[in-house]
Amino acid sequence: MKRREFITLLGGAASWPLAARAQQPMPVIGLLSNASPEVYAIRLRAFRQGLKEAGYVEGRNVGVEYRWAEGQNNRLPALAAELVSRQVTVIVASSTPSAFAAKAATVTIPIVFGVSVDPVKAGLVASLNRPGANLTGVTNLGVEVGPKRLELLHELLPAATTIAMLVNPTSPSLVEPSSRALQAAARALGLQLHVLHASTERDFDTVFATLVQLQAGGLVIMPDTFFLAHTEQLAALTVRHAMPTVYAYRRFAAAGGLMSYGSDETEYYRLVGIYVGRILKGEKPADLPVQQSTKVELIINLKTAKAFGITVPLPVSGRADEVIE
Repeated sequence: MKRREFITLLGGAASWPLAARAQQPMPVIGLLSNASPEVYAIRLRAFRQGLKEAGYVEGRNVGVEYRWAEGQNNRLPALAAELVSRQVTVIVASSTPSAFAAKAATVTIPIVFGVSVDPVKAGLVASLNRPGANLTGVTNLGVEVGPKRLELLHELLPAATTIAMLVNPTSPSLVEPSSRALQAAARALGLQLHVLHASTERDFDTVFATLVQLQAGGLVIMPDTFFLAHTEQLAALTVRHAMPTVYAYRRFAAAGGLMSYGSDETEYYRLVGIYVGRILKGEKPADLPVQQSTKVELIINLKTAKAFGITVPLPVSGRADEVIE
């Protein structure tokens, strides 16, 4: 064989792995949410930041297929099935109802969840350190800090004896642990707690009429994607009815609500993005411990407090991460 032909053959052989890599399809993430892209704008930015930190950029070396249930949890099983039939590389379940829908849809495709409950107690994983099976993810323990929201409201309203909590009955995986935790906390504080339900916008008028009938001194809104989608509307209603209210996320206090206490949404979803990147690189969900988003922030809207005639005690305002004036 002539030397030139031999070199040509070697060059061709060297290019084979490169050609094979070039022909490999781009991995695809399936993002399953019971909300809408508008509601998740903050979280999506954080998720993409986490992906980027892990070495992935949407449209460059990874694709993302989005499935939005637009507040209708009953659509999640069908949307999860679509992603499974699409044979996505990994599924991101961006809420507790989404996580259960994804888990029911596949036992083979890796699932990374972002949930507000204890995933062990809820039955999503076997343990936090060794989740097992095909699921892992991040929890912001939104339900677990529910009693703390009630305690904060009690500190601001020591004379109030009747408090209400608002839940979405179409999210039973959130409602049951939320109700148990807050009922126990209310008993410990000597408060009477009433559980109110809302799953459509039409329910809001009924909820606030009921609050008047109950002569409730305050309201705790439990974490739920439906309430997140109507944050500004709920904040406006609490101001209109002069109802001291605490919710999980900063955007509620920023929209005029009295107070928010819960996880930083940006940190929470950045961690989800990082975990998805690690799985895309070959790590297995069973080997990745469930992370807890430990960055919790207290935001107080002092302007709203003054409008309600509430004096915020120094010990409470001193603990606040931000005071909106």
